[in-house]
Amino acid sequence: MQPTPQSPPPSAALRHAPVQQRSAQRLARILDACAELLDETGYEDLSTRAVACRADVPIGSVYRFFPNKRAMAEALARRNLDAYADRITARLTAPDAVAGWRAAMDVVVDEYLAMKRTVPGFALVEFTVPAPPASRRANHEVADRLLALLAGPLGLDPADERLRTAFLVAVEAADALLQLAFRVDAAGDPAIVTECKAVLGAYLSLRLA
Repeated sequence: MQPTPQSPPPSAALRHAPVQQRSAQRLARILDACAELLDETGYEDLSTRAVACRADVPIGSVYRFFPNKRAMAEALARRNLDAYADRITARLTAPDAVAGWRAAMDVVVDEYLAMKRTVPGFALVEFTVPAPPASRRANHEVADRLLALLAGPLGLDPADERLRTAFLVAVEAADALLQLAFRVDAAGDPAIVTECKAVLGAYLSLRLA
């Protein structure tokens, strides 16, 4: 089940930020269509015209928001990151939430797995569009977002550069291991997921315990 549409992506990702509810709903339909087509055709064959057709909107509506398919996919990636943050927050603030950094780490990994398995388009566009390794910066943003989310519950200082580095290392390690898990098994190999959590636990125990 796809998460409820989030707030519109940052205005920097859009030519025109939606003001009226109808415009925001149209933007959400465009991003939903983009996600569905990513699963069906892949990123290379994605086109703004196909997205407009799937969303049942004029092609001009797509171009009103996005100059090209890359900008559209970037907006979808931002929406994914917002949804991921919302899911983590909901779990950590639930009445039955378990306290502590190990429980928080499990939530962070488990919510990523849930999105990977269920959210349309997430297999190709998680928190960034396909890009050469040298230009990938999405994990920096993910690490900072996670540190900001967990700072309060875990009593951490989000301005601590050592912690920022630790979170980045943890995110990069988890990214590599979880990508491996989904290469081995389309649903995410359980044994590799378990090993991923063990690696993260061992590393973060040096920084957070």
